[in-house]
Amino acid sequence: MPFEIEMPHVGESVTEAVIEKWLKQPGDQIEKYEPIVEVVTDKVAMEVPAPATGELTRIVAQEGDTVAMGAVIAEMDAEDAPAAAVPAEAGPEQVVEQPVQPVSTPTASADPPSGLRIADAGQVGSLISAANVGPTGGAFSDTSLGAEPSDSGPAGKDDVDKGDGAGFARLSPAVRRLLEEHNIEPAEVTGTGVGGRITRADVLAAVQQRESGSKPEAGNLQRPSAVRRMIAEHMSRSVREIPHAWSAVEVDMSGVVACRSANRSAVLEKHGINLTYLPFALAVTASALWANPLLNSSWQEDGILAHGEVNVGIAVAGSEGLAVPVIREADAKPVLRLAIELAEVVEKAREGKLSLEDVSGGTFTLNNTGALGSVWGGAIINHPQAAILTTEAIVKRPVALADDTVEVRPMMNICLSFDHRVIDGAEASAFLQDVKQGLEQVTADTELE
Repeated sequence: MPFEIEMPHVGESVTEAVIEKWLKQPGDQIEKYEPIVEVVTDKVAMEVPAPATGELTRIVAQEGDTVAMGAVIAEMDAEDAPAAAVPAEAGPEQVVEQPVQPVSTPTASADPPSGLRIADAGQVGSLISAANVGPTGGAFSDTSLGAEPSDSGPAGKDDVDKGDGAGFARLSPAVRRLLEEHNIEPAEVTGTGVGGRITRADVLAAVQQRESGSKPEAGNLQRPSAVRRMIAEHMSRSVREIPHAWSAVEVDMSGVVACRSANRSAVLEKHGINLTYLPFALAVTASALWANPLLNSSWQEDGILAHGEVNVGIAVAGSEGLAVPVIREADAKPVLRLAIELAEVVEKAREGKLSLEDVSGGTFTLNNTGALGSVWGGAIINHPQAAILTTEAIVKRPVALADDTVEVRPMMNICLSFDHRVIDGAEASAFLQDVKQGLEQVTADTELE
């Protein structure tokens, strides 16, 4: 029975996707659930599986096309066609719009459950007056805010694919398949992705170079991947639509450094993960968002939408572009739980296994360029969120204390980019001071659970 294959609906906030690469061609026999096409949304790259076993008869949407969710992308012939499939001769498809679910506002009676909680959260009122990859990312292999002097090598150094077994395992499935198709070793390809990672464009350039027998001439243009194009569009939209403003404060990280040092070995032995500074920053940031709900909101034409949950996206650099996996209800979780969840999503991203659920629903973004050695930056807001916080490198420098003495302490800048339609300087400063105080209240004896 001939029937049409549609672009699957993958989430309310995802309305379209770009056809990146067809894995099957007309005439190919395909098994049910076998990947047939790679597509890219503004949140994640994914493979679309075959809905039945049979023969792919026609490709409707070509590589590079932007396709609405629910639109027909191909046709196939199969005996076990899905019951809901539309016959190929039935005419143009109908795209069903997904209803938008209302988002509840925080209530004043909600009590902050996290252990690292701002002492006085205050009252949380309704923010609705009527009726989502933007930030820069840190090195993928190390999401810490900075490394202690005893740590070996700069963050991300061991994450560059060099062609050995471990490096090959870190390649995305699409890149790995392309290398195998053309019998190319990873060591033969120069990676231009973040952290030196190999992208599909890098492999295609290597293929072209090998076939021509010469190196590419300087100045030749490379066609950006669908992921890169999505990121470019998302960045441009954020800058076009959101009036950005910035503010920054410096934080004394002495207590956080001491707490991490005191617990690092035990956490590694018991849970098998490296305790970085990021879970501490995430816990305190989530607590500050609960106390400053305007920062955890979004601008809409009919009012400011307050989000009922504190779902923090963590900006990290993937093999083919930026990824922002989301830690849900981060304000309700202690540091150790956050550390475990962060390790899990980073591993999934490293293996190219992030799902749309992993990257959807973020209400605020935490960006970490400190792993790259940055000390100050102004990140682009992850549209349609209202703000993004960047944690910079921890650097030892002399600090004048209250008694006029000077000590060398580990200091870190935290930089906030915020939507000036939603947030003014007073709200931005209050949030930053809450984050600063929360981090500076941590001591070597602070409980992680």
